[in-house]
Amino acid sequence: MAAEAPKGETGFTAPGFELPATDGRLIKLADIAGKKGTVVAFICNHCPYVIAIIDRLVRDANDLAPLGVSVVAICSNDADAYPEDSFANMKLFANEHSFSFPYLHDAAQDVARFYGAVCTPDFFGFDADLSLQYRGRLDASRNVAGPLSLKRDLFDAMRAIAQTGAAPADQPPALGCSIKWRGKP
Repeated sequence: MAAEAPKGETGFTAPGFELPATDGRLIKLADIAGKKGTVVAFICNHCPYVIAIIDRLVRDANDLAPLGVSVVAICSNDADAYPEDSFANMKLFANEHSFSFPYLHDAAQDVARFYGAVCTPDFFGFDADLSLQYRGRLDASRNVAGPLSLKRDLFDAMRAIAQTGAAPADQPPALGCSIKWRGKP
């Protein structure tokens, strides 16, 4: 079922976390926060909305790194009900798409709850002080990738955050599959 992310509360401070990564490390937010900004992306392996943008997310993460902006992706879906989103499959997905950023497993779903994530993909863009400046979409793609000429909403916002500390006022909401919470149909 499709869900639209609500507008983010600017100034919301990123909750810390410590989660296992697909590369075998245990990652803390403080360990991977960028000097100029950090993107926390809630994704999963099977969602058609994620599949439509995943290669663009990798592109944008690679393009943001020289600007001092880091990216981390988190899968919070119930892997018992959705085995495609298991930790083993997360490793395969990250390798298949050549992730240059950590892909973390939120098995307890606590991090998604703390952030208020509602869908996959759901993007949170923080400034150098880990204060929320952007909550929106990657681009206008939906469950099918749009043309490469689409405006790069997340990239443009994070570039502005890296340069000025603030994102543009226009923040189109993320749209994707609802997060698969434990105990919910």
